Amino acid sequence: MARHPPGQPLRAGQALEHHDGFVGLMRRLEQSRQCYAAIQPLLPVALRTAVRAGPLQDDSWSLLADSAAAAAKLRQLLPDLASHLSQRGLFTGSLRVKVARRLGG
Repeated sequence: MARHPPGQPLRAGQALEHHDGFVGLMRRLEQSRQCYAAIQPLLPVALRTAVRAGPLQDDSWSLLADSAAAAAKLRQLLPDLASHLSQRGLFTGSLRVKVARRLGG
């Protein structure tokens, strides 16, 4: 990490770029986005607007469904989605589905 000149203000963005927790969070967020981009073409068109990427941990990734019906359909697809991600070297942990309605909807 580069040293910051004394007496010069440090911008928030600069501070966060070097914070281990924030860097790890951003890395997981980007991996979640990449995984979602990889599986989105496998989702039925009607399901694509009802599902979004959720949190990614070391051993699990959550997909968020807007309704119980969307979650049920998504659960049927999990084996194919997991295989697709694994074959591409994007994620090999378990996939989870959670119902999480969008705010304001």
